Amino acid sequence: MICRNIHVENFRNIKEADVEFTPGVNILLGNNAQGKTNLLEAIYVTSLGRSFRAQADADMIKFGEESAYIKNSYSDSIRNMDISMRIFTGRKQKRIEHNRVKIGKMSEMVGAFKVVLFSPEHLSIVKAGPSERRAYLDVAISQIKPMYIKALQSYNQVLKERNSLIKSAEENRAGFDATIDIWSEQLATLSSQITDYRIKYLRLARSYIEKCFFDMTGDSERPSLRYVSSAGVDTENFDIDACRDRYRELYFSRHDREIGAGATLWGIHKDDIEIELNGKSARFYCSQGQQRSIALSMKLAEGEIIKDHFGGDYPVFLLDDVFSELDSKRREYLTQNILDKQVIVTCCEKLDIDDANVYTVENGKYIKV
Repeated sequence: MICRNIHVENFRNIKEADVEFTPGVNILLGNNAQGKTNLLEAIYVTSLGRSFRAQADADMIKFGEESAYIKNSYSDSIRNMDISMRIFTGRKQKRIEHNRVKIGKMSEMVGAFKVVLFSPEHLSIVKAGPSERRAYLDVAISQIKPMYIKALQSYNQVLKERNSLIKSAEENRAGFDATIDIWSEQLATLSSQITDYRIKYLRLARSYIEKCFFDMTGDSERPSLRYVSSAGVDTENFDIDACRDRYRELYFSRHDREIGAGATLWGIHKDDIEIELNGKSARFYCSQGQQRSIALSMKLAEGEIIKDHFGGDYPVFLLDDVFSELDSKRREYLTQNILDKQVIVTCCEKLDIDDANVYTVENGKYIKV
């Protein structure tokens, strides 16, 4: 998959830009706060429908403007396509078109244009909290399984309704008793479905992560990833029906405990990935270099899985200032492994990569070198 051109208007500090990319390595070179990451963000939004750093759509719109516009012209091995998007201030939904056909929701478009984002924050995925590892799974799976994002959206809505009911239980116990089982049944079904997606993805990713880690380090140590359920579900011998039954048992019989806590205590919003290296917790026993090698392997594995199992094309790799955070050994490994892919990389200092397409970036302007 190739991003041929990105056209941007009134996005962050970019008044207007039209940037052409080549199939290989593309470098956005410049000082901090000039607009390098802003352009990566615009590309990312056309893939996932949301920013990787803004909480609200309005945060992406240039100050003083009412809307921002992005058009991504891309291609796979078969045809040329485009996604265009207008983002508004306030509560108005995005206006999205795919090949000039209006799309109702961005969730219908996730996975059409696939990307793998790697930023300095991802280097800490091993030692960070569970929410970072859940986010890693959610982004990776959403692009290859369209039903996953719909299940996740439904789960979040049902969880919100159930938590609201729990919080009101002490004042309205009769209302709680009358409706809690309806929400609990829905949440149990969605929890088991999402757990199934996540476990299957991790099983698929394991061999890719092990290979990347070995190739990078030459070490005989082996990383392993295991899904950990907050409900105590057996994830190694996973059975979706048993998972649903376990959640039903918890949601239907532990009401007083949840009322005391004021929230739903079990569910996929509390699950985690246990990452080990040779049987020991990578979070507590690995060096920083080992942790970063595992994190880099996890991100590179995303691209290999998309290529091998979901269409035959690599996604576009977006590397946001990661070279400055890696030591020479890992920089060399990453460089050698991006040459056969389309990569758009930001950096403050010039990278020694032959035949790279380079733009200098200054105050939201992109100048071809």
